[in-house]
Amino acid sequence: MLEKLEGIVIRTRDYGESHKVVILFTKEQGKYAVMARGAKKPKSRLAAVTQPFTSGEYLCYAGSGMATLSQGDILASRHLLRSDLLRASYAAYWTEFLDKLKEEKEPDPPIYIWLERVLDLLEEGVDPEILSRIFELKVLESAGYRPRLQGCVYCGGTDLPVKFSVRQGGFLCPNCSLRDPEALSLSPATARILRTLAGISPYRLGQIRVKEETRRQLERILRSFIDEYIDLPLRSRSFLDRLKKDGWSG
Repeated sequence: MLEKLEGIVIRTRDYGESHKVVILFTKEQGKYAVMARGAKKPKSRLAAVTQPFTSGEYLCYAGSGMATLSQGDILASRHLLRSDLLRASYAAYWTEFLDKLKEEKEPDPPIYIWLERVLDLLEEGVDPEILSRIFELKVLESAGYRPRLQGCVYCGGTDLPVKFSVRQGGFLCPNCSLRDPEALSLSPATARILRTLAGISPYRLGQIRVKEETRRQLERILRSFIDEYIDLPLRSRSFLDRLKKDGWSG
């Protein structure tokens, strides 16, 4: 049976001397694995359309085993991402994060739209750290791990300043903050921005500028939450950390 899918290449692996297994995140089927025969050959008609972060329309033959990619047409090549080590590293982190949290053939059109949007904005030069926090929040919510950010996890209060409890999964108001001695401190600005990022629409997302201290707090909170509840090795994140530590700017 032939299937036509719109998708984004989130991962590939070599198979034999000339073939690739390509993991697509598709609008219609979610994560979808296909065999791209001969795609490693430079002159293959499948070589360009199976490059990481490429969006395309894919015609696949689905039988009893893994589907076979018959042909593909590029919608967005995103070659600028692949040619810039830092931007490619952010994109690799996002796609690995999505890959780890999603099962095969689990359709999720809103996350497909978000992936497409953040990759486009990354290529346009939008702050990759803010894009990372937004995408982390959206994928976490989709996977059932969204932190509570609209009020205190105990009393529902919305008074600021608040702390963030990784153990309780959300904000603690001033009156409840002692319930978790290990709760992370954050500024009122960080709390407001975190709420904004969690509720933002992909169609209204543009440049968001925040102070460096706020960026660090956002990263610390989301990373602590992800490591507590997901507990998955993310090699791309470790590589990205090393680049940032070395001051890599592209």
